[in-house]
Amino acid sequence: MSMIRPFRGLRPRKEFAHRIASPPYDVLDSDEARDIVKDNPLSFLRVVKPEVDLEPGVDLYSDDVYRQGAVNLRRLVEDGLMEQDRAPYLYFYRQVMGGHSQTGLVACVSAEEYDRDLIRKHEYTRKAKEEDRIRHITSQNAQAGPVFLTYRDVPAIDRVEKRITSGEPEYDFTAPDGVRHTLWVVEDEGDIETLVTDFRNDVPYLYVADGHHRSASGAIVAKRRREANPNHTGLEEYNYILAVIFPKSQLRILPYNRVVQDLNGMTPERFLEAASRSFIVTRSGKASPLEAREFSMYLEGQWYTLVPREGTYEKDDPVESLDVSILQKNMLEPLLGITDPRTSERIDFIGGIRGTGELVRLVDSGRFAVAFSVYPTSLDQLLSVADSGRVMPPKSTWFEPKLRSGLVVHGL
Repeated sequence: MSMIRPFRGLRPRKEFAHRIASPPYDVLDSDEARDIVKDNPLSFLRVVKPEVDLEPGVDLYSDDVYRQGAVNLRRLVEDGLMEQDRAPYLYFYRQVMGGHSQTGLVACVSAEEYDRDLIRKHEYTRKAKEEDRIRHITSQNAQAGPVFLTYRDVPAIDRVEKRITSGEPEYDFTAPDGVRHTLWVVEDEGDIETLVTDFRNDVPYLYVADGHHRSASGAIVAKRRREANPNHTGLEEYNYILAVIFPKSQLRILPYNRVVQDLNGMTPERFLEAASRSFIVTRSGKASPLEAREFSMYLEGQWYTLVPREGTYEKDDPVESLDVSILQKNMLEPLLGITDPRTSERIDFIGGIRGTGELVRLVDSGRFAVAFSVYPTSLDQLLSVADSGRVMPPKSTWFEPKLRSGLVVHGL
C-alpha cells in the first residue's frame, strides 16, 4: 500500500505563476541563478537558492543563506504573491518538452513509509547534502521543492487523471527553456478519496526517481520533530513529504555520459589496445549507442563503438548488468584509475540533455582526453535495482524535464 495525503498547498496567484516557478536548486550554479533573478526578481530561486541575494562568494552553508531563504518565502506571502489553499487538495501537474509529455500527481507521501522502504531508493545519499536540505526545510518551515517519485501504472488512476486534466487548468505556461507546465487543482472530495484509495489498494511501492536528498531530509526532519513533540499524533504536517508521483510508462531517462581528463599515463594507442581486452573496439563514427550494452567513445577526434566481451559482466545481476556498471568495472576503474567516481576529480558527468556535441566540445577543447556516450538506464532496471534493496552507481540516471519549484509548496 502507498499512503498519499492531500494538503493545503501554498501556491502563486494565477497571474504570477509563470514568473515565480523556477528551476530546481540543483541544476544551476549560483552565478546562473543570479542572472535569472536579475531579470526576474519574483523567481522562486530566491527561496531555493537564496545566496542570490547575498554577496558573491558567500558560504552556501552559512546561517545567513538559510535565513535569507526564509525571509524571501515569507515576503512572497506577505506581498500577496502566494496564497495557501483554503482546504487540503491534490494537484495534477503536466510537463511537455518537445514531443514528450508526462503528468504526475502532486501529493504528500509518508515519511514513515520512506523509513520502512515502502518508498524505495536506488542511490546513496551524502550526509552533507542531507543536512543542507534539512536546514532549508527547518528554517523555512516548509518543503519548497518536491521529490520526483514513480510507480507501476494503475489504470484506475490513469482514468481519474485523464478526466480531471480534460478540464480547465489553474496554471498553463511555457518556461523560458521551452518546457510547458500545466497544473490542475483536485478540489472534489470524491476525487480526492478515490485517488487516496487507489494508491492505498493498488500501489504497493513508490520509487524515488529523482530527489534522494530531498526525500531523505524530509524523513529526517519528521523523525526529529516527532521525537521533540511529546504530543505527537502522526497527523502533523511534518510527517509527510512533498512529492510529484508519475506513472512509470510516462517517464523517460536520458543517458548520463562520462568524460575523463587523462588516459592514466597511457598513449592513445596503448589505451585502445588495453580497452580491446574487455571490449570489441571498432571505429564507427557513431556518437550514440543504439542499444544496451554498447558504448560510444570519443578519442582524438574519432568515435569508436565498444561492445563488452562475453564473461566481463554478470548478465543476471540487476546492478552489475547496468551499462554504467559495465563501463565502471571494465574501463573507468581498471584502465583509467577512477576507483571512486563519487570523489575522483578526474571524471565529470554530462547529462544527456546536453547531447553528444557537448562531449566532442569538451574533448576537443583539451580539458578532457576521452568521452563515453552511454545507453540510458531503463525504468524497469531502476525499479529492479530498488526492489533488490541495492543501489546504482553514481550518476546512473538523468530525468528530463525537471520539476519546477514554487508551483506548490508544502508548509509544515
